[in-house]
Amino acid sequence: MYPSGSRRNHTNGDPKSLSFESFLEAWLVRQKRYLEELLSAQHSSCEVRQDDHLELIHRVLYHYQQYYEEKSRVANWDVFLVFSPPWLTNLERALLWIAGFRPNLLFRLVSSFVNDMTEDQSRRMDRLVAETRMEEKALNDELAKIQERVGAPPLANAIRRYGRTAQDGETADGSGDDSALGGLRKALEKVVANADMLRATTGEKVALVLTPPQMVKVLAAVAQLQLKVRGLGLQRDAEKGQNGGN
Repeated sequence: MYPSGSRRNHTNGDPKSLSFESFLEAWLVRQKRYLEELLSAQHSSCEVRQDDHLELIHRVLYHYQQYYEEKSRVANWDVFLVFSPPWLTNLERALLWIAGFRPNLLFRLVSSFVNDMTEDQSRRMDRLVAETRMEEKALNDELAKIQERVGAPPLANAIRRYGRTAQDGETADGSGDDSALGGLRKALEKVVANADMLRATTGEKVALVLTPPQMVKVLAAVAQLQLKVRGLGLQRDAEKGQNGGN
């Protein structure tokens, strides 16, 4: 879920990185169109049939699923890329949680933009919030264990060698890696895949709790927030570039 704006001049030249950025630019064009549809449906909710709302929600959630699938291909090629993606602004990278947005952000938007939930909806949402926090904590704990392993001398040495290879412009497809670095890759790939699964399923579960008009409102808020963060990030990066990076 990332809003419009190109970062092409900031990629590192890796084929997969460039390929993903090309995908992202086309994906973002569709994202902006979906935002227009969501806002239109939100402002004319009394005139829009529930089936039309449901069809739009399905298309938007599938749109995000396409993003996760494409990002998964990059992570399987070089998982380190998705932890510091060159196609994002510095601001967006600073807000990342395990290579994406934190699922609990969705609940904050629900609280801010949906003020007509029934008691039953509120109870179900509270349970979902608690379940999601537990899953987030489990992923945080798993990532912490991986980070402890990174401090071990053999793995730290392997990572330093990997860093020098990347700086020299060589691609690293995982073949020939030290066993320690290979183990780190697999562990990180698993954590990223599980985090993306949690992000996707959280959206689907929220959609089951909210009514279609409520969900349309939340999806519009998500897209607007992303666009705002993206725009601000691009502005800051441009100003930093004009100032010579100071």
